[in-house]
This record gives sequence, structure tokens and C-alpha cells, in this order.
Amino acid sequence: MKTLRYELVDGIATITFDEQGSPVNTMCLQWQADLTQAAEQVLKDKASIQGIILASAKSTFFAGADLKGVMRSQASDGPRVFVEIEGIKKAFRTIETLGVPVVSCLNGTALGGGWEVALIGHHRIATANPKTQFGLPEVTLGLIPGGGGITKMTRQLGLLAAQPYVLESKLFGPEEAQKLGLVHEIVASDDQLRPRALAHIAASQGQPEAAQHLWDRKDYKMPGGTPSNPKIAGMLSVAPAVLKQKTRGLYPAPEAALAAMVEGAMVDFDTAMRIESRYLAGLMTSQVARNMINTFFFNMNSIKGGQSRPKAAPRYKPQKVGILGAGMMGSGIAYSQASRGIATVLKDVSLEAAEKGKAYSHKLTQKRVDKGRMAADKQAALLSLIQPTASAADLKGCDLIIEAVFENRELKARVTQEAEPMLAEGGFFASNTSTLPISGLATASAKPEKFVGIHFFSPVDKMQLVEIIRGAQTDDETIARAYDYVQALGKLPIVVNDSRGFYTSRTFGTFVMEGAAMLGEGIPAPVIENLAMQVGMPVGPLAVLDETALSLSVHVLDQTREDFAKEGKTHTATPGELLVERMVKELKRPGRAAGGGFYDYPAGQKKVLWPELKTRFEKADVAYSQQDIKDRLLYRQAVETARCLQEGVLTSVHDGNIGSIFGIGFPAWTGGALQFIYGQGVDEFAKRCAELAAAYGQGFALTAEVIASLKQHQPVY
Repeated sequence: MKTLRYELVDGIATITFDEQGSPVNTMCLQWQADLTQAAEQVLKDKASIQGIILASAKSTFFAGADLKGVMRSQASDGPRVFVEIEGIKKAFRTIETLGVPVVSCLNGTALGGGWEVALIGHHRIATANPKTQFGLPEVTLGLIPGGGGITKMTRQLGLLAAQPYVLESKLFGPEEAQKLGLVHEIVASDDQLRPRALAHIAASQGQPEAAQHLWDRKDYKMPGGTPSNPKIAGMLSVAPAVLKQKTRGLYPAPEAALAAMVEGAMVDFDTAMRIESRYLAGLMTSQVARNMINTFFFNMNSIKGGQSRPKAAPRYKPQKVGILGAGMMGSGIAYSQASRGIATVLKDVSLEAAEKGKAYSHKLTQKRVDKGRMAADKQAALLSLIQPTASAADLKGCDLIIEAVFENRELKARVTQEAEPMLAEGGFFASNTSTLPISGLATASAKPEKFVGIHFFSPVDKMQLVEIIRGAQTDDETIARAYDYVQALGKLPIVVNDSRGFYTSRTFGTFVMEGAAMLGEGIPAPVIENLAMQVGMPVGPLAVLDETALSLSVHVLDQTREDFAKEGKTHTATPGELLVERMVKELKRPGRAAGGGFYDYPAGQKKVLWPELKTRFEKADVAYSQQDIKDRLLYRQAVETARCLQEGVLTSVHDGNIGSIFGIGFPAWTGGALQFIYGQGVDEFAKRCAELAAAYGQGFALTAEVIASLKQHQPVY
């Protein structure tokens, strides 16, 4: 056997998981064969076994399913996958119903299929470690826990109590597991696991209940009651509607998980296990699962593992960071740094403005203190790390200085030249611009090779993504340091090359401007906004334009025209840009902050669409297709992403997928803007783009070079 070892000594059978050539244990095909063989051996040795110990030779207990195998599956593989899942469960059942106590020795993390392996044990012992995580994260990858996880967690905790762990993928450590009754003992170190397991087996001899799960006992009753219980039935009648409101019908996994929980609770254990297998087989061969696994597992690991980080540079963490500008962005960055223990100098034109920026961190932490989620001394320690100032001299000795001032070239150049000399020896400088090319801004720097774009998203405390932009002269060490800095903040870095709007702002601009263009064509505003939500965008394009300010879009448009004019070229504005310009300059509707844009904001009430949109823009005779509107909103962003890949603004697929989901809210069910293309196939995507381009303009046109680039970068599993 290549993935586990089976030993029988003095009546104790030990199954040690140890997949060769892998840092973790997975449910690969070889493991499935080995497990079946081990279960058969256990049956043969039954007469001489007093107890079974499940252990791991890796630093974690068990990692779970073989996700590369899922990536290779097709819809037609459903029956084969079902048989595989049932085979794994048969081996699980053979071991746990042998009539001897089974002990799981959990020396580290056990997630997904790994937690299901842990649940074979009637008695579970875990090593105390704050980094250890248990649980079932399958739903976040478009799958469900189908190796017994749903059936066993529901029978252990009850239909209501199990929901956060099954439907919301809530993870837990050893201590919480012990409170839930999912772990029975906690030991201080790994070397105590086996002696405790042996002691438990010795103490359990002659006690049949010690060799049975709760749900296999004659007197078992489901905690909280079954679906026929009136209280549970009342809750279950609304649960699908509540879930549908969250998933918008785009994510099949949570719905399948709820169905497997409820249907399984109405039947015997073995039937419940089979129901679970059927639902999982359906999901494992679905496109949504492949999309989500590709991005939330493989692409996410590429980012966390630093695949876009220049390899040669040593690891780095700045001790002191200066921020220029204490507005929304600057104050948000200051909070993110202080909450990770980085000393922060927050500079603005006046001490009063800088103090106001620091007050933002007080406001955020006070909410947590009031709810008892943060100790007052921790709050004081965090706030003491932020030094507000109006003097550039206080920036002396900073390892990194980030300017977060208004999007104006001259202003940015001025603050760069004032602050840069204050950097510590070997320090570097960053601009938090969202649109202005970094190579241009770097001309104000004395060391353009140590100048980089670090683009945060608003609100900084909530948004995980940070876009690192390499200017024409930025060196590898500076990119690596920026990457490490972003990871030190607990955020997700993507690395892109310089261009107007970089990757995220440029692509996001196509989404909002496509929405504005549709309004200009006479399509009713509520139709545009609702269909954007139906396809999975967090908010409609017109609502977003209001939040980011229509006036900012017009400012960017004016700046672009000016830049083009300097180069002797003319910038042709898109229909969407022209409509937004008209809203600001003619109709005086600059956005939410200035009182209203596409929406009105009555005090203390929900926002409503500006009634005049109907009279000014809507055309009663305009014919529109709902599918076309949905496609325009998603395809336009995907086309722009593909262009960024071909132009070299994006250099990897993982940066594009993670950047589109976490930066601009591209729907998670698609796996991101590039996976959206790969999921349907490049040729199919190109065909639909050609139809959209013929009907709605060059924004959807794909050149032969873009198609070739997409095929060249396509991931293979």
C-alpha cells in the first residue's frame, strides 16, 4: 500500500496515513484502493483485534479530497464518481462497525474529507494547537461533505446546530470541537496521542457502547428533533427561501447540502449516506464546482504561496510605514497596519485632519470593544501605533511610505518629493493610485526603481485584495517587498504591469460603463440593476457608479483626454462615459456623496432610483433581451480581462481570477473572469463575443491575438 500502513501488534490495529511523495494525505485513487484493502484486512483479523487507531505520519492529520481529480471530471462521470464515493464509505463503515473501539489521533488539521476520516473514530483525541483547524469547507468550493460529513454532523449536533458547520463551512479548533462533543480529549503534545488512545481502548474492553457511534445505538434520538417535529418543520418551510436569497440560485452546493441534511434526517443511517453520495456525485461533475475549486483552492494557493512574487529577494516586513493623506484610504490603511502591529505615521496637511484619520481606527475598534470582542488594553495598544502628524520630519526612518492623496498628478509629485528623502536606508515608496500609470508618477521620484503602485480597495478594513503595480523601472526587490508587506497585512496581493487603470479599475470601468450605456439605449434602470444582481454581481452598475462618484469617472475621463492630447491623439469616449458626463455636467447629479446620482438618498430611508431616469432615458419601444443584458455585464469584463492578459498587464491566470472576484466583485460561481472563459471553452466564449460585438459594439470584439493568448495560458490539471 502506497498511501497508508497497516500494522497489528498485541491486539491493536494501527492504520497510519502516509501518502508517498506528498506533503499531505489526500483521497486520491491510490488511497481509495489502499483504504479498501485495509478495511478487508481488518475484517480478516477481526478475531485478534481489540481496538483500532487511526494516525497520520504528516504534520497535519488529513487534507481531504483529491481536487485535481475533480478538475478533470465531466458531467458524464457522475455514475463512476458515485461508485467511488460509495466505495470509500463502505470502507469507513467496515472499520467503524467492526465491534471494537476506533480512536482517531488528530495531530493537526483535518478539513473536508480529512474531518470525515477523523469521524470514523468513536473516540477522537486532538493535540492542543491554536493553528489546528477542523471542519467541512466543501461548500466554499462548490461541493458538499459527501464522505459521511453531512449525515454524521447532523446526527451528532442536530439539524439546526449542524447548519453553520455544513452550510456555512464554519471551521473550529480543538477546544470548540471538545465543547461540541466532536473531540473527546485534548493532549498537550503529539507524543501523548498514542498512549491516550491505548489507555482508552484498554478501558473500553467489554463495553459495547464504546465501539459504537451515537447514531448506531438502539436508543438514539436526533438532537432537537427530526423534520417531522413541528418546531423544525416550521423552520424548514422557510429555510430554502432564506438560502435562495443568499445564493440567488447560482450556487447549487448549499442547496444540495440542505437537501441532504433534511432528507437524510428522515431515513435510516445507510440510506442517508447514499442520499449524500448522490448529491455529491452531481456536484463533483458540475461546472460551478470546477470553477470554484480552480480559483478558491488552486489559484488562492498560488497567491498565498507567492507564485507572482520575485523569488530571489529575501522575506521582508517593514517596521515603520508612513502614509500621506488621512482621508478614507489613508485612515483605512493606517488601521490595517496598526491591527497587524506595524508602527504607522499618518500625515496630512493639518494635525486636525491627521487626528481625524486616526479617529477612524478608534471608531472601528470601539465597536468591537463594546461587543466584548476586543479588550480595552488591546485597543489602546493598536491606537498607540498610529502617530498623526502634519510634519514631514516625522516620517524620518520609515521603511515604506505610501501616498494616498487625491488623484492629481501634480499633487502626487509634490508629496512624493517632500516625503521620499525621509525614507530609511534601503526604503521604498508606493502610490495608492487607482488609475494613474505608475511609470508616469515615478518620474517625480529620485529612485524610480524603488517606486511601486500599491492599490488598496475601499473600505480598506473590509476589502482583502491589494493590487501591486510594477512601473517600467520598478525592480524585483521592490515588488517582492510590496508583496510581503501586503501579506503581512493579512491581505491578498496580485501583481500587474503598468497601464491606464491597471487591471482592476480598467476592468471594473467596463462593467459600470456597460450599465450606463444600456441606460442610454433606453433600457429601464431597474432592469439593468436587477439583472446584474441576478447574474451574481454584488450590486448593480448604476448603484456602484453612485458610490464611487460619477464625478470621479468624469475626472478620469478629462485626465485621459488631456493625456491623449499631449501625445497628439484623440480619446474617443464610450457611450457609457458620455452618459455619465451628461449626468454630472448637464444634470448636476455627481453621485451619492454630493446628494444623488442615478439614485436619490432620502434621509433615514432606503435609496431609490432617481425618478427622472425614466422620463429622460427610458424608451417605451426599446426591445431588449434579458439574457443579452446579463451576458453584456459579465462578458464585457471577461473580454477586458482577456485583453489585459494578452497585453501583459496580467501575467498569470491566478492574478486575473482572484483580482476579479476580490477586487471588483465578479461572481464567485464563475471562478473569476478568466475561469468564466475557460469554464465554457475559449472557442464557445469567442463565438458568443462575436454575436455580442455585432449587436453592441467593439467592446466585445476579440482579436486573434487575444484568443491565442487565452489558449496559451489555459491551465491543465
